[in-house]
Amino acid sequence: MHKQNRSRFFITMSALIGAILFAIYIHITNGTFDMSVKDIFTTLLRMNPTNDFDLVIFEFRLPRIVIAALVGLGLGIAGTVVQGITRNGLADPGILGINAGAGASIVIFMFFFQMELAVSGSSNWLSIIIMPIFGFLGGLIAAILIYIFSWTNGKLDTQRLILSGIAISTGFGALSLYISLKMRESDFEMATVWMSGSIYNANWIFILAMIPWLLILVPIIYRKAYLLDYFQLEESSIKSLGIQVEKEKAILLLSSIGVISACVSVSGSIGFIGLIAPHIAKQLVGIHHRYVLPASAAIGMFLVIFSDYLAKTIFAPAEIPVGIIVAILGVPYFLYLLMKTKA
Repeated sequence: MHKQNRSRFFITMSALIGAILFAIYIHITNGTFDMSVKDIFTTLLRMNPTNDFDLVIFEFRLPRIVIAALVGLGLGIAGTVVQGITRNGLADPGILGINAGAGASIVIFMFFFQMELAVSGSSNWLSIIIMPIFGFLGGLIAAILIYIFSWTNGKLDTQRLILSGIAISTGFGALSLYISLKMRESDFEMATVWMSGSIYNANWIFILAMIPWLLILVPIIYRKAYLLDYFQLEESSIKSLGIQVEKEKAILLLSSIGVISACVSVSGSIGFIGLIAPHIAKQLVGIHHRYVLPASAAIGMFLVIFSDYLAKTIFAPAEIPVGIIVAILGVPYFLYLLMKTKA
C-alpha cells in the first residue's frame, strides 16, 4: 500500500511538473512581443543575445513567471496547513482573513512609510524587503482575532472560524480601501491594482524579498507534515500520543502566516489558491500530508502561472489583475465544495 501511494505520488508530480513547464512555455513565448523557443534558448544561453530579447525575457517575463510560481507554491502550502489545523475543508487564507490582514498592513505601510523612504533617498529595495515584515504583523493580528472569536469551551469552533474569518476579512478589506482613498491619485491606482492581486510589475528584487521567507518556513512546515495527519483525529487522541497540540499548531500557523505575508507583499491578495489546491491534491495523491503538501504547491504554481498568462493575453494589450482570473476559476469550485459539504 505504501509503495502504491508513493508510485501514485511520483506519477502525479511528474504530470504536474509537465503542466507547469507547459504553462511556463506559453507564458514566456506569448504576449505583445511573441518569441520562438529558439529565441528564448539562444538568449538564455547567451549564444546570440539581443537587447530586445534580453529586455523582454529578463526584465518582464521571467521575473513575472518566477513570482507567479513562488506565490502559487506559498499559497498552496499555506492553504493546506490552514485546512489541516482547522479540520475544515472550506478554510483558506483568503476566506479566513489572513490575506486581508496582511494586505491591510502593507497598504498602511505603503501610505505612511514608503513615501518617507523615497523622500529620504533610501533605495527602493529597502522598502520591498521590509514589506513582508509588515504583512506578517497584519496576518498575525488577523489570526489572533480569528482565534479569539472562534475559541469556545476550550477549543476551536470550526463553524465560528469561517464566520469570524469572513467578518475579519471584510473589516480589513474596508480598512485597506479607506487607507487607499487617502492616497494620492497615482498611488491609489497602484494600491487598487495591487489589492486585486497583480504581479505585472514583478522584478528580481521582489523575488529576493520572498525567497528567504520560503527557504526558512516551507521546510519547517514540511518537516511537521505528519502532525497535520494527526490533527484530523480527536484532540484527546492526539494528546495521548504526547504531542503538544497548541504549541505545534502555533508553529505551523505562524509559519503559514509568514509564507502568506511574503506572497501578499509582492502580489497582493490572490484568493482561492489556498482553497482549491489542497482539495485537488488530496484527490490526486491521497490524504497523507507529506504527499499533499508538495502536490498542493505544484498545483498552486500551475494555477497562478496559467492564470497570469490569461490575465495578460485575454484583453491584450491591456491587462487585468491575476487575482480576478483566479477568482473566476475559484468561485465555482468554492460553490461546488459548499454543495458537497451540505450533501
